[in-house]
Amino acid sequence: MILEIRLSNFFSIKEEIVLDLRAANIKSKNAKALKNNLAKFDKTSVLKTVAMYGANASGKSNIIKAIRFCSMMVLNSHNHNENVLFNFKKFKFGNSNKKLSNYFIRFVNNEIEYEYSFSLIQSSIVTESLYYYPKGRITKIFNRDERLGKTKKEKYSFGSIIKRPLDVADNTSNKTLYISRASQMDREIAKNVFNFFNNTFILRYLGHNAPQIESLFNTYNKQLLEALRIADSDIIDIKIRKVKQQGKNFNANLEDLTLSVEDVIQDALQIKTYHKADPSIGFDLITEESDGTKKLFVIMLNILDIVKNNKILLIDEIGESLHTDIIEYIFNLFRAGKSAQLICTTHNTRFLNLTRFRKDQIYFVNKKEDASTDLYSLYDYSDFRDTMDLEKAYLQGRFDAVPFVNDSIENLKSIING
Repeated sequence: MILEIRLSNFFSIKEEIVLDLRAANIKSKNAKALKNNLAKFDKTSVLKTVAMYGANASGKSNIIKAIRFCSMMVLNSHNHNENVLFNFKKFKFGNSNKKLSNYFIRFVNNEIEYEYSFSLIQSSIVTESLYYYPKGRITKIFNRDERLGKTKKEKYSFGSIIKRPLDVADNTSNKTLYISRASQMDREIAKNVFNFFNNTFILRYLGHNAPQIESLFNTYNKQLLEALRIADSDIIDIKIRKVKQQGKNFNANLEDLTLSVEDVIQDALQIKTYHKADPSIGFDLITEESDGTKKLFVIMLNILDIVKNNKILLIDEIGESLHTDIIEYIFNLFRAGKSAQLICTTHNTRFLNLTRFRKDQIYFVNKKEDASTDLYSLYDYSDFRDTMDLEKAYLQGRFDAVPFVNDSIENLKSIING
């Protein structure tokens, strides 16, 4: 469970932005009716879903990209060599290139709250820290600041949690996060943190750290068919088998390591769908089904696993290739779960409705005058009442975060005839 994420100086993000999933104290009639939108940790109410809205180029995708990058650092930095430059860009304007980029995440793993953070420049880690609350009281696990001296003893300080912590530090270069190396060196609490990022915080439907399609299908095939039926699909059966791979090179997007459905399935799995009209005729999922059906197949498999096992899903543009009713179906699956969470961006304004979402579940992303990304919640607008038309107010620009398009006939003619 994620409670809070803070980011600064990544891509279009300049000053610190805060994504807070701890529920606000909202006592309106609508909010009280939305009790299924909340999970519980100790005495804290936590949001199950958060949706971010904003104009194109406002920075919504950069928020997702920055979170993914920082999570991948935890998962991969123990493999970094001395020639590595980290795959992110700082905010380009002003003097941000001289400042650190910072990441902070507050999360819950195995019913214990953790605070983990690090800062870095393009070529090295600068600071890193980990605290936790094993009995409700904050306890230091380690602090690291590469600016404090030349020796590891000067740069690091430790609590009493990690065994032989300096042994790990001695094997941690300035290209590597300590938590990654400590996990690799079999330190228990570091493995717990690593496993949270690797197994619980799912960064996308496909690609790195998403569960394998075949394994998910073998576990959830019956539930998948029922989920597809509820989604008004006429698919009544699915059969899957491995086929011999022909050395296919996955066409991965090297920017964030995403893969397409075709990349993951083609030449590795043969998936046949069977429809109500004639159950004896099979259709190849990749070549004979629509993009929406292919995506729904993968999405539902992942979401069934995520919701059942109380994981977190991070998705950019949840509505791509999906009908609005299917998107609402996905939100409802998270509402029906115990404590699984969904963090997503969307342009679909149908969900700007305070009978479906609480004020603190709706975030706006706006480009400021200096071209940096700002993030804020509808809850920040204390004068916006539940009885007002939220969708209309958003489209009218009350919360900014919308494009201002001057498409008068005169301007359009000037483009066409210019």
